[in-house]
Amino acid sequence: MSTARAPLAGRTRSCPHCKATILESADVCPACRHHLRFNPAGQAATVTAQSVFRVEGVIENVEAVPSEYAVVVAVSDERGTEIARKVVNVGALAPGERRSCVVSIDLFKPT
Repeated sequence: MSTARAPLAGRTRSCPHCKATILESADVCPACRHHLRFNPAGQAATVTAQSVFRVEGVIENVEAVPSEYAVVVAVSDERGTEIARKVVNVGALAPGERRSCVVSIDLFKPT
């Protein structure tokens, strides 16, 4: 008999490794990529995911003086109400420096 309970869709928990807020159904933390569940068969759990959004971009300082940047992610509901807003990273770019960024959203079906 298994004592594991089925996770409810959208329920969250903290990753024991990096303390990021993640989905309770996650087998691998999307932030630190540590495995969170033991699989005695040694096989990766199959989770149906659909990539619904992905943007890749590069910022480059073409000016002769240093520039600063801030990476901000905001999530809103169907009415436009902001649910969450996070500053992901801030920094400075010396002349000629560049940074690349990937933002992706995957839709999961909890098992």
